[in-house]
Amino acid sequence: MHANARLTPIGRLTLCLRIEQGRPVAHVAPEMGISRATGYKWWKRFREEGIDGLVDRSSRPHCCPHRTAPDLEAQIAELRSELKLGPARIGYRLGVAPSTVHRVLVRLGLNRLAWMDRPTGRVIRRYERERPGELIHVDIKKLGKIPDGGGWKVLGRAVGNHNNAKATGYRGRVGYGFIHSAVDDHSRLAYSEILGDERKETAAGFWQRAWNWFSEQGMEIEEVLTDNGSCYRSRLFDEVLGQIKHRKTRPYRPQTNGKVERFNRTMLEEWAYVKPYESEAERREAFDLFLHLYNHHRSHAALGGKPPISRVDNLAGHYS
Repeated sequence: MHANARLTPIGRLTLCLRIEQGRPVAHVAPEMGISRATGYKWWKRFREEGIDGLVDRSSRPHCCPHRTAPDLEAQIAELRSELKLGPARIGYRLGVAPSTVHRVLVRLGLNRLAWMDRPTGRVIRRYERERPGELIHVDIKKLGKIPDGGGWKVLGRAVGNHNNAKATGYRGRVGYGFIHSAVDDHSRLAYSEILGDERKETAAGFWQRAWNWFSEQGMEIEEVLTDNGSCYRSRLFDEVLGQIKHRKTRPYRPQTNGKVERFNRTMLEEWAYVKPYESEAERREAFDLFLHLYNHHRSHAALGGKPPISRVDNLAGHYS
């Protein structure tokens, strides 16, 4: 409603109810601050359509003679999907104004390249499962360790590489930590551990602990989604899953596993690289705090500004 609107849908209903009681429209309309013609308009709609007729209708015309022709729209969509061209280049090829091309792309949902799968040109539709535990995303993020005293990102490459050499005994890397994560598709509730490798025994053990943790939250897990890493294709991992259905992403399609991929990005931005750490031990100490803040206090845009734990509160009511 605009700032100067005299009637809201509730006000229109009040108008019609007063008229329905037998009062003249000519008397009720001035009381509501509207003209007699407007009063008759809403009274007519109320008699014909009931309460549903008191809401605003779309101002979109039933037909638009000047709209871009369907075959031209198809050509614009084809160039966008196959060649990933922008409005200016598409308009040059087809002899159409770039502004017209942009309006067509918006109408077709193709105006953002970030929404498209680059190899296929298909628009990536965001999805979400209906209840907690229906699908769990599992992934591994490899992260370089920090030598005591700080790494090259804090001290510079010359000093940082010297610290690496002191820590390892040779001029090389300190090594990597492997962050195993499991994220619920519906609630985005996350369970994560920093482990020493990504072998099948490690991945199987992590999933057993993650399964137990999600069960403590009141979730009954139905499916698990992973990539095609060797640890997830092992017989041992399938044995640990038991009756849980194991789904795998298509090769080179990280969008399918997007919930845990987005968690990995949040983890890097808000924990791993949020400040300079002087040692790997200091960063690991901050990991548990980050995970608690993520699950219990960090607002999530896809959850209406609420933390992930808010979507499982109805399953178990003992959260802090």
